[in-house]
Amino acid sequence: MIVIATDFGNEGPYLGQMKAVLMREAPAIPVLELFANLPSFAIQPAAYLLAAYVSEFPPGTVFLCVVDPGVGSARAPVVLRADGRWYVGPDNGLFNVIAQRTADVAWWDITWRPDSLSRSFHGRDLFAPVAACIARGDAVPGVAVESDTRIQDGWPRDLAQVIYIDHFGNAMTGIRAEHLDEASLLETSGHLLRQTGTFSDVQPGTAFWYGNANGLVEIAVNQGRADQILGLHVGDRVHFRGRL
Repeated sequence: MIVIATDFGNEGPYLGQMKAVLMREAPAIPVLELFANLPSFAIQPAAYLLAAYVSEFPPGTVFLCVVDPGVGSARAPVVLRADGRWYVGPDNGLFNVIAQRTADVAWWDITWRPDSLSRSFHGRDLFAPVAACIARGDAVPGVAVESDTRIQDGWPRDLAQVIYIDHFGNAMTGIRAEHLDEASLLETSGHLLRQTGTFSDVQPGTAFWYGNANGLVEIAVNQGRADQILGLHVGDRVHFRGRL
């Protein structure tokens, strides 16, 4: 399958135009939209978010990923293969966390260019055709490059920030819950929160943190919007303050 993850949003023509290219170039390959609302222009939060979600997909899946505020600049278009899954998108750090957490990686710079390539919509004109090509089983239309020339150094193991706010107002962070003591208190935006297992473990209106279904620390309010009640935004820092 081809899995789309972008910050384009569902409004407007952009996602539909990319899907039209995929359907034209690889009509037999199913297309799934994982994220259409990755944080706008926010490469690092998107990188940690993607890394938490890709393991649910089988080897051979092609991820078409576009968070690309530098579109049209000198940044390279790339293909990454990591643990048998493929990633197509801009070389701007979007695949950095996936590559850092994976032992078996290979990178290519995309050298193919369409007859008509807009400077502002590489998602449609360049990345979508290449994703379709790989999904069909064709050779990567590019040149192999060394992994150490593509992975950006200095990124933390986990990102202690809010990286995504979902439809319900829950705030995901870039911290993997498996590395934490569940008795720790989470502090963010002046609030101190206890851990609990799930929403129904606390009274309606109660704020808490928990390890969500994809392994990330998430801040929530039972039957309420944590983003509004706690004043949370993408990029807000989170800290852990010891034990209960």
